[in-house]
Amino acid sequence: MFDKNIKHRLLLCMVVSVVLLLTSCRGDEIIFPAEYEVLPMESKELSSFAQNEPIGMYLLNEGNMGSNKATIDYLDFSKGIYIRNIYGERNPNVIKELGDVGNDIQVYGNRLYAVINCSHKVEVMDLYTCRRIGQIDIPNCRYIRFHQDKAYISSYVGPVSIAPNAQLGAIFEVDTATLRITREVTVGYQPEEFEIIDGYLYVANSGGYCAPDYDSTLSVVDLTDFRQIKKIPVCVNPHRVRKDQYNRLWITSRGDHKDVQPQLTCFSPITNSSSERPIGGTPFNSHTVASYSISPSEMVIMGDSMYFYGAYWNDETMSNQITYGVLNIQYPISNTQSFITDGTEQNIKIPYGIQVNPYNGDIYITDAKNYVSSGQLHCYSREGKRKWSVRTGDIPAHMCFVYR
Repeated sequence: MFDKNIKHRLLLCMVVSVVLLLTSCRGDEIIFPAEYEVLPMESKELSSFAQNEPIGMYLLNEGNMGSNKATIDYLDFSKGIYIRNIYGERNPNVIKELGDVGNDIQVYGNRLYAVINCSHKVEVMDLYTCRRIGQIDIPNCRYIRFHQDKAYISSYVGPVSIAPNAQLGAIFEVDTATLRITREVTVGYQPEEFEIIDGYLYVANSGGYCAPDYDSTLSVVDLTDFRQIKKIPVCVNPHRVRKDQYNRLWITSRGDHKDVQPQLTCFSPITNSSSERPIGGTPFNSHTVASYSISPSEMVIMGDSMYFYGAYWNDETMSNQITYGVLNIQYPISNTQSFITDGTEQNIKIPYGIQVNPYNGDIYITDAKNYVSSGQLHCYSREGKRKWSVRTGDIPAHMCFVYR
């Protein structure tokens, strides 16, 4: 049942928010207060949450490039409340709020990290309050991962521009205690997502700024001496990289939007069993690359199941091709079944983000709508039935869970 005091608290919050809106400003800039919305969820005491049960979920809204409208929303599982623009409310003194184009959001320890692409920074916040701790300045930053108290951030390095002479990209290493850059290594053109396996970092080089001459390689970086030791051909214009429980990498290709179709590639590195790094050589005895005619735009791997959606633009047909599916990664086949079973996918215009609750199997899908106004977050049960929907910020994209 709902907490009977929630509505009273929400009314108080709205009154306070109106006062803040009318009286507060960052110089001449109006502060847009957070908005609270009650969802059809049962409230629950935090003490009753299991250790592996998330208590909340952050959602990073990208916002349109050049509009400075990246925002963070928060879904509170204990109170059944959705909070829009929590970052702006918790950080009223931060000029221009979060920044321009939110590209990734991840949790490490008790901190929340948001990669803000066109503001060339990573915002670092307290995980439980969303209050700002500091920022890491990284040019044209893309994605962030963590390993042994270090943050690793992919970067296009050069300016935001399609150019045949675009710069090579880089991976920056950051000390999570001091938020200072400790090392940098050059990789391929316009590096996107990456994963870390057995002391090696694998990053997808998209070559997005070099279109139509896209990159098609996976850079391998040795974390011991932080150098690129190899580039491996995988697929045209690679983007997403996900590690499964068997230490295989699943890589999405966006194709060239014309002749080369998007696809899914599985890369299996076979690393040396010795703890010593090969001197001047390759870390692999061998590796395998397998491709499938499945075309995810984004995916989440839970055990042997990959939940995904595909939404690819074709320059010739001038339309998006949209698919939803669940793939058994042990036996990948092209004919997959949608995880939405009630027909409500017809109400989703542009799927733009996906996440799966590891505790109860709920599936979260975001809808970017028209890319210029508020989007939506949809929650589906593990059976594929829609449970609820809620309005989000502009271009909702990236989600991460919070635990006790």
